[in-house]
Amino acid sequence: MLTLNAVTVRLGGRTILDRATATLPPRGRIGLIGRNGAGKSTLMKVIAGTLDPDGGGVEMPKSAKLGYVAQEAPAGKGTPFETVLKADVERAALIAEEDSHPDPHRIAEIHERLVAIDAHTAPARASRILVGLGFDEAAQHRPLDSYSGGWRMRVALAALLFSQPDLLLLDEPSNHLDLEATMWLENFLKSYRATIVVISHERDLLNNVVDHILHLEAGKITLYPGGYDDFERQRAERLAQMASAREAQAAQRAKLQDYIARNGARASTAKQAQSRQKALARMQPIAEAVTDPTLVFNFPSPPPLKPPLVQIDEASVGYDGKPVLQHIDLRLDPDDRLALLGRNGNGKTTLARLLSGQLKAMDGHIAVPGKLRVGYFTQYQVEELDVDDSPLEHMTRLMRGANPSQVRAQLGRFGFSGGMAEQKVGKMSGGEKARLALALITRDAPHLLILDEPTNHLDVDTREALVQALNDYDGAVVVVSHDRHMIEASADRLVLVDAGRAVEFNGSLEDYTDSILGKGDAKPEGSKGAPRGNKKDERKAAATAREAQGAQRKAIKDAEAETARLTARRAEIDRALFDPSAATAADAKLTAGDLMRLRGETERALAASEARWLLASEALEGASQG
Repeated sequence: MLTLNAVTVRLGGRTILDRATATLPPRGRIGLIGRNGAGKSTLMKVIAGTLDPDGGGVEMPKSAKLGYVAQEAPAGKGTPFETVLKADVERAALIAEEDSHPDPHRIAEIHERLVAIDAHTAPARASRILVGLGFDEAAQHRPLDSYSGGWRMRVALAALLFSQPDLLLLDEPSNHLDLEATMWLENFLKSYRATIVVISHERDLLNNVVDHILHLEAGKITLYPGGYDDFERQRAERLAQMASAREAQAAQRAKLQDYIARNGARASTAKQAQSRQKALARMQPIAEAVTDPTLVFNFPSPPPLKPPLVQIDEASVGYDGKPVLQHIDLRLDPDDRLALLGRNGNGKTTLARLLSGQLKAMDGHIAVPGKLRVGYFTQYQVEELDVDDSPLEHMTRLMRGANPSQVRAQLGRFGFSGGMAEQKVGKMSGGEKARLALALITRDAPHLLILDEPTNHLDVDTREALVQALNDYDGAVVVVSHDRHMIEASADRLVLVDAGRAVEFNGSLEDYTDSILGKGDAKPEGSKGAPRGNKKDERKAAATAREAQGAQRKAIKDAEAETARLTARRAEIDRALFDPSAATAADAKLTAGDLMRLRGETERALAASEARWLLASEALEGASQG
């Protein structure tokens, strides 16, 4: 059992953790979540013992073996395989002692202990973990110094998992992983037989692995049973209860103040008025739910272009005359939502650079409209932001000829309004820098948006806001991400990049997950060995199918827009009901009965809109299968 007792941490004069208290269940799988900057990593360091709190402490069994990945990646001439094996300190020490100890009795004891800790299977276990994290047999025996920092962090994670601690602490473990390694990690953690505390913004991992959510907000922690979806439901109920309690408290406070004002000066009622004054002073205000105005992504809509946006036929692409991908046949239309699948190093980024125009095809044919504008997001753009400049200065440099109001309007689309537009980038969080990079690449309303791992450093709420913005965006989207929720919510086509090819994947993301974990046999279309048809006829047939599906797509889009409008309207009515001071001018004039009646009408219209969306979606699915 792990107990956090009134943990308080102050950094730079700011209270990060304020008497944070919780008792975590034994062998629990705890997802530690909270907004960026809330203090999750700080709390993790306190649990790990690498940071001393200013107050309170952490209690755990003294015999518990704790495992925590340091921020520095391993380096040197050693190999990933050797590094992982050394992580089992006891095994390594016993083997070293076995080779040098002269006493046969001690050697016998060492043999018994090696058997007890299953030391002889250690090489196989180490190799399996490394394979799951993307290291094939050859890669396991290359020097660490030949790998990038991200791959060496994978080695650090592999070593931690291999060491099998009683308390496993993971701080955003999927940040350096691709989708395939993320799925493997999730499957591994499901079967891990010890306590896990994991900081993660991966909705699927939080739903499929953890059995409790530890939510950190305003320095306090609250433990919720279940996964992330359970947490969202419970927290929504809690916030609704708080809103209702605040409303009731405000009414009670108004009554007390009115009584005091009317009776405080009268001798016959002065005592009662004083009593009510004391009750009023003791009344603790119920905190209002905190809303974050920076949860904003709003991609500008591009002017229309006739399809296709990109047409690639029998193209090859690579570097220094050596192809990475060959025989690429791919078409992108203005409303396409495409996700690129495949392990890191297989060519996803190469294909993204080809689509963006940063790489030229070595052969084959590529056709794009002359007016095509592309917005291309990578983590390198985040890292290359000038730390001494503000968002306003960055945007002003790029939007040459634009007036200040236009520059601020583009920044405002991504939550940088008022003073936030003038803060230095060096003081911004990773999530804020990512939002700024997205604002910069979309300043000219691109027709095609290519996002390479856009969710790194974004918390769950911000990722959801990004998904919603992508669904509202009128251009085409190509996304590379290890976040399955983002892929499922924003992509309707999957392309597998593997073995030098980039081909449509025949199946859903769930099918792909099963194939990676060995549970299914879904295959990419057009994989090696498959007969290659007449591409002109195939494109013609595809174009005919898209035209037939156009009406359904438009009906879906119209229904989605109407659903979004009605959902927003329902939220306005709810605000007017629970907090009249936040109501719109029109709603403020309505009685509670009128608002309730209006809410009912909105609910019915919303249900009808959702039904239209469902019918259109089923029709589109039927047309696609036909």
